[in-house]
Amino acid sequence: MKLLKLLASLGISEGFREEEIGDIVYDSRRAKPGSLFVCIRGSASDGHRYAEAAVRAGAVAVVAEEPVEAPGAQVVTVEDTRKALALLSAAYFGKPAQGDIKVIGVTGTKGKTTTAYMLRAMLEAAGHKTGVMGTIGVLIGEESTPLDNTTPISYEVQKYLRAMADAGCEYCVMEASSIGLKDYRVYGFPFEVGVFTNFSEDHIGGVEHKDMQEYLESKARLFSLCKTGVVNGDDPNLPGLLAQSTCEVKTYGFGAGVWLQGKDCRHLTRPGLLGIAFETHGALSATIEVGIPGRFNAYNALAAIGCCQVLGIPLEAMQKGLREVKVKGRVEPVPVPGNFTLLLDYAHNALSMESLLTTLREYHPKRLICLFGAGGNRPKVRRYEMGEVSGRLADLSVITADNSRFENVMDIIEDIKTGMKKTDGEYLVIPDRREAIRWCLKNAGEGDIVVLAGKGHEDYQEIEGKKYPFDERVVIKELLEEMA
Repeated sequence: MKLLKLLASLGISEGFREEEIGDIVYDSRRAKPGSLFVCIRGSASDGHRYAEAAVRAGAVAVVAEEPVEAPGAQVVTVEDTRKALALLSAAYFGKPAQGDIKVIGVTGTKGKTTTAYMLRAMLEAAGHKTGVMGTIGVLIGEESTPLDNTTPISYEVQKYLRAMADAGCEYCVMEASSIGLKDYRVYGFPFEVGVFTNFSEDHIGGVEHKDMQEYLESKARLFSLCKTGVVNGDDPNLPGLLAQSTCEVKTYGFGAGVWLQGKDCRHLTRPGLLGIAFETHGALSATIEVGIPGRFNAYNALAAIGCCQVLGIPLEAMQKGLREVKVKGRVEPVPVPGNFTLLLDYAHNALSMESLLTTLREYHPKRLICLFGAGGNRPKVRRYEMGEVSGRLADLSVITADNSRFENVMDIIEDIKTGMKKTDGEYLVIPDRREAIRWCLKNAGEGDIVVLAGKGHEDYQEIEGKKYPFDERVVIKELLEEMA
């Protein structure tokens, strides 16, 4: 693409000679002949220091916020290189979000991933091919690509939007994290709908947000980028979130005075399936069944329904999508022979494990069996707390390996037992995770709920610096075939 065409996206029309740009890079190590290098300031390094290295590698132009050493290259000075990267990337990939694909943004402290996959399920039930970008990675059709961040840098966002559009996707559902919004990773293109799930303390300190106000203001940016906002009317932080919004606002919740209201939330139990059901009133009157357990998922489902109502999706498609929705590694059911329920979940700390086990107890299992381990080279207190939570809430804990990294598995297990011994909970130790899963499959009884916690969507085990294939779905299938 021509340099002057790219610079036009920044409002620059003169002062530079024409060049053919082969790619845009923001890491000097990826620079190559004919590339344009954008200097990005990060928490650990400053791209301005590497402009000369990028030029030596072949970059013909540099975008920077200050003078840089770039002998032989054209230097474009801008006020904010993160904004510039977003606009340049959109232009480079042909502005996919401005005509080729509609983008839905989901923000909030909790529930982003589940809400995103609910939306995908409903949109696809209505016949609209839909991509997802977020915590679990990029999903286009059945092809999944992992991401380093929930919301990747703007260049990657635009690259994947182009890939989705070229693959025939009509929609992209994107998790818009607070850091992604703060760092302008989703700047410079329109969102068809912005969805807000909830707000609570998280991501404060370090390189994330300096305080709760900045955290809220970062999330609020989505509602100046979207046409319509579908927001949780029951969340007390909503006025602050919408203080600077420019979009049309639709509210949902279980309280009074909302655009889409939920009522009569109840548990849904079938062999091999735990879920919830509720009624909707206001903008849509219907009975909704959701194939994911937990009353908090009624809010996620309401958010997704509200978004689909704005988009004009038929009720039948919404109902079908929510009945059949699965979120990889988020209380994900796995079919098994027998009358027990087997679930996979990513819960890997005390807070998420407490939420998970408390939710599952509400379904009154005959026994609640929790298989889990803890990550190596992480704070020991996390292990103590996880052991204590499982000991208190599960009827039986099966303690095993997780990503032991550079620690001995048995040392990690001893730390978990320290927390476990503060409770009266029963436990057994099976260090090999595959064998621990085998034990659960052989010993689960009618009416039991078995949850394998900690791995969720991960498909590996990390041991001594190496990642070994370990997808629990595959392991369960293999074990069931062996046992048969």
